[in-house]
Amino acid sequence: MPDRATQPVDRQLPTDEARDLISLVRDIAQREIAPKAAEEEDAGHFPREVFTLLSESGLLGLPYDSEYGGGDQPYEVYLQVLEELAAARLTVGLGVSVHSLACHALANYGTKEQQVEHLPDMLGGGLLGAYCLSEPSSGSDAASLRTKAVRDDDDWVITGTKAWITHGGVADFYTVLARTGGEGARGITAFLVPGDAEGLSAAAPEKKMGMKGSPTAQVHFDGVRISDDRRIGDEGQGFAIALSALDSGRLGIAACATGVAQAALDEAVSYATGREQFGRRIADFQGLRFMLADMATQIEAGRALYLAAARLRDAGRPFAKQAAMAKLHCTDTAMKVTTDAVQVLGGYGYTADFAVERFMREAKVLQIVEGTNQIQRMVIARHLAGPESR
Repeated sequence: MPDRATQPVDRQLPTDEARDLISLVRDIAQREIAPKAAEEEDAGHFPREVFTLLSESGLLGLPYDSEYGGGDQPYEVYLQVLEELAAARLTVGLGVSVHSLACHALANYGTKEQQVEHLPDMLGGGLLGAYCLSEPSSGSDAASLRTKAVRDDDDWVITGTKAWITHGGVADFYTVLARTGGEGARGITAFLVPGDAEGLSAAAPEKKMGMKGSPTAQVHFDGVRISDDRRIGDEGQGFAIALSALDSGRLGIAACATGVAQAALDEAVSYATGREQFGRRIADFQGLRFMLADMATQIEAGRALYLAAARLRDAGRPFAKQAAMAKLHCTDTAMKVTTDAVQVLGGYGYTADFAVERFMREAKVLQIVEGTNQIQRMVIARHLAGPESR
């Protein structure tokens, strides 16, 4: 069956540097990521070598300050890089997003001394990060976390378990939110914990529906001792730091979801224009043409939504509501588009011989991570109508 060559997304980029950056990302995606994605996902292989290449290429610290090894790129550009990577393989795109999330606390709330000491290796020195907020008993209700950090002279001793940690067990550093005070959001503090700290260990990775190449695991802190110079921000400021990071992280998930949806649409269009039934291309049947048109429209709407939120962020304006909207719309769109792509391919779409079944399995998790889509609706509604009455 002849395939119709899909065209790259026509991106509106602000600078020639950004256009060159997207060209570099597409080249790496086509040569190093996409060809091995299906096989390595099926085998559960984590592509650490790809993250090393991305670091060497300056792609792991794009939205951060070049003074510390970052790329000085606006979020408008960084998110489109994520979309390209996620379209090639979600394990990579989401992994870069999580790494950026793990760098956020130190880059935005750390002292100058902390930034000079740690950020160059985190942003461009080959290290890979993880973000530790969720716990077995506190997911959406993150302010009820139980992991404790107890002061011992000039050190802190961390004890507890974090859950659903992307890169758990393979990360070189963990940004950890732990309770240092009383109950609730004001008793939480952020810490930077090295991956080889004594007392830190990871459970076996979760057995997941999709993203099998990306390790997701519980991380245990059994009396992990770190010095006070690894505390990020003030005591009790951790939850505010976490929420700040999540606003940006939700845009990363929105971009990744758009990439997965775009990849699924490309597969569906290629199949529909090459497959013939009843003497015609199936793409010539109106029912299927309308399905493809709806898929493309929702993807473009999602892309416009996450880019609008990114431009607000780049301008220093509030963007939390728009980030929640983008995360909600783009991930719901990814679930719908990937499901429709399976339908377009019919029985073939249900087999592992075609990528759309993998896209559909991967899209589901994007409606859950970085705050479920029910939480996103709560966030949006609070911006519209104020806090809920108690």
